[in-house]
Amino acid sequence: MKISSASKRVLAVAAVYDRRPATPPRTFGAHRAPLQNRFVKPLLLVLLFTCGTALTGLAQNPSAWEKSVVNIEVARKSYDYYQPWNRRNDRSAKIGLVVGERQILVTAHELSDHTLVRLQKNGRGKWFNASVAWIDYHANLALLTTDDATFWSDLRPADLNGKPPGEGAKLQIVRWREGKLENRQAEFTQFTVRQSELSGISHVQMELDSEIKGAGWGEPVITDSRVIGITASQAGRSCKVIPAQFIRGILEARRAGNQRGLGYFHFYWQRAENPASLAHLKLSGEPRGVLVINVPERPDNQPQVLQPRDIILQIDGFDVDMQGDYVDPEFGSLMLENLATRGKWAGDDVKLKIWRDGKPFDVTYRLPKYEFANSLVPLGVYDQPPDYLIVGGLVFQPLTVPYLQRWGAEWERTAPFRFNYYRDNEATKTNPSLVILSQVLPDKFNIGYQEQRWFVVDKVNDRRVTNLTELNEALQKPKGEFHVIDFTPNESLQRIVLAAGETERTATARVLERFGITTAIQITPKKAAAN
Repeated sequence: MKISSASKRVLAVAAVYDRRPATPPRTFGAHRAPLQNRFVKPLLLVLLFTCGTALTGLAQNPSAWEKSVVNIEVARKSYDYYQPWNRRNDRSAKIGLVVGERQILVTAHELSDHTLVRLQKNGRGKWFNASVAWIDYHANLALLTTDDATFWSDLRPADLNGKPPGEGAKLQIVRWREGKLENRQAEFTQFTVRQSELSGISHVQMELDSEIKGAGWGEPVITDSRVIGITASQAGRSCKVIPAQFIRGILEARRAGNQRGLGYFHFYWQRAENPASLAHLKLSGEPRGVLVINVPERPDNQPQVLQPRDIILQIDGFDVDMQGDYVDPEFGSLMLENLATRGKWAGDDVKLKIWRDGKPFDVTYRLPKYEFANSLVPLGVYDQPPDYLIVGGLVFQPLTVPYLQRWGAEWERTAPFRFNYYRDNEATKTNPSLVILSQVLPDKFNIGYQEQRWFVVDKVNDRRVTNLTELNEALQKPKGEFHVIDFTPNESLQRIVLAAGETERTATARVLERFGITTAIQITPKKAAAN
């Protein structure tokens, strides 16, 4: 797993960002038409149209996509992680693409905890009730369907076999807008390896520049009558797109019953640029490869085949340069993390050529499956309400990225430092997760502690606590007439002592009634968040 010069983890990310140092990104096929061409090309198109010359390909004829692009409306439950007992109803609009028999492709974003999904064709008219046939939050992909045969009567699947765009490619982003099919021009910028919008999985993505507003909701990107990807997000003029090649691999594996989940490289590495470091490791010649700096405990209990100070020279036959890139036959120069998802699945073997103790070695690395629980601070919590436990007004919650995101758009900077610190850590057998005291609801029972919040729990009544179930069990065994809650080392509060027994239970009931909370404990049984 790549570590930049700032030593950031690949898994510990919630906002999409490029983990390379702050240098201008390299591009593959980046282009910008000369100034004079920007005026000549539109003029030529006008002349062709007025002369009655038919433009070839669906990409130049947006109306041909009316039978493949549909509107989607999602109603869903949305939770308040600051007051996890509260919820509200949200609505969102998305774009879907017909890709097979009774199958609508869409991004997984905003589909979690859905209560109603509806489809609309032709940009207006009747809405049809739909269901989620399949969803993969890690890949940010889902398939919708409906049993209403009239919905499918005049629709046709789009062609997902679009090739990666090259220099000079004309791209369009298509969507329904106010009952009309909107077609916006887009300019290809680069291929890059970034994290999925909803998980820590890194895979190839496409970046486009477009004047379109409010995109990033699954709009298809087309060229030469074919779909080359669907949008996943937009920031300003920059659109992030999931390429068709990645989508096809996921869908084909699902049809074949061979989708075992996405895998990833669990190790840390850094660039092998320093000549002295390479000489110390007895690697002669030009600098190349990446230096393994840490190999954490594997989440799948498979044997470790890498060691710190190994230099990775090749992955599945692809040479790795000193920046951690390889040359992909379809996309050009990409970060090595993409090789974990390039035609691979969790449990698949990857052939590595490494340099160790002055000698070359060939080793076989088995890809572990990416799960949100692999991180000490899980990146996602889907299709379940937030867990919490209230005792005497003290509110305890698991530490998760959705909880941290309540600090707003700049949560990585504004959330408590001690919480963000833990995001870079792996979950282990001895430390699989964290419980925090998130706040105290004021009551005479907890006088003196009303302002205390944002502490990580270490022990309760001398029992180590790593999740709310353990916390609840520990509270059943007080130390005499008291609960003793110890926190991990910090600059202020180290311990809270509360009365136990009937006094505690009465106080909890009083707090629940005063704040309109229906239950003191909400712990959802653990389940897979994807597939």
